[in-house]
Amino acid sequence: MGDERCAPPSDADRDLECAVREHRPFSIAEALGRLAGPGGMKGASPISRLQQAQAQASESVRAHLPDPVGVLAGILIREVSNSPELLEHLDEPLAGVASHVRQLLASAEMLAELVRMTDMEWGRVMDERPFFESDGRAANPDDPYTLTSVETALNRFLAVLR
Repeated sequence: MGDERCAPPSDADRDLECAVREHRPFSIAEALGRLAGPGGMKGASPISRLQQAQAQASESVRAHLPDPVGVLAGILIREVSNSPELLEHLDEPLAGVASHVRQLLASAEMLAELVRMTDMEWGRVMDERPFFESDGRAANPDDPYTLTSVETALNRFLAVLR
């Protein structure tokens, strides 16, 4: 059992490597590859499983949640990205999204809070006074995010996820 370490590169090898690198543009990917060394990134993704799950969840919400203005999707993505349901389903992020949406639909308080946050964000984005629903009063017809409309959108989204 001899010493199995690699021999240091010869002067000719170093000269050849310098000549090759001289004509290549610099990129972050190449710098990371050099830093990791040969085979350093083999079989591994530089993106964490959580970031991959968050990206897949975000893509699904943006693609399938009926939301013409787009504010509800942004709020839902923010909520799902930080939810325990997504952490429990890193290998199946859409199952985590579905679980979180089912929780929202099962709780009147959570759904009302989602609508309130969406109304506030809509008002900020549109630079308008947000519409808030009150108990016992009909929703404003100009309000794009009512309890009913958000509940309907989430149920349709959940049907797509199934």
